Amino acid sequence: MDKKNALRAGALAAGTTLMMLLMSSPALALTRDDGDDPGQGLSVIETLGLYVVAPIGLFAVIAGLVWVLDRSKDRGDTTSSNITVKGRAAKAG
Repeated sequence: MDKKNALRAGALAAGTTLMMLLMSSPALALTRDDGDDPGQGLSVIETLGLYVVAPIGLFAVIAGLVWVLDRSKDRGDTTSSNITVKGRAAKAG
């Protein structure tokens, strides 16, 4: 990549990042909106359970079901075990 293309890519990345930051500024607002009625916050244990334990558990359940319900009989690599390769002796010369 030459210098001109690298500069162009850097300017594009910086411009995109700046636009994303400017557009997301309302998400950082501290004032409440009309009709806003937030509930109680989650504790640390509830947060870890919801965002760490639950996805890992869901993954484990899905992987376990796939493993148990897998109906394929043969797991060996039949193709490579049936091929016999005879190498040639290298000639010094």
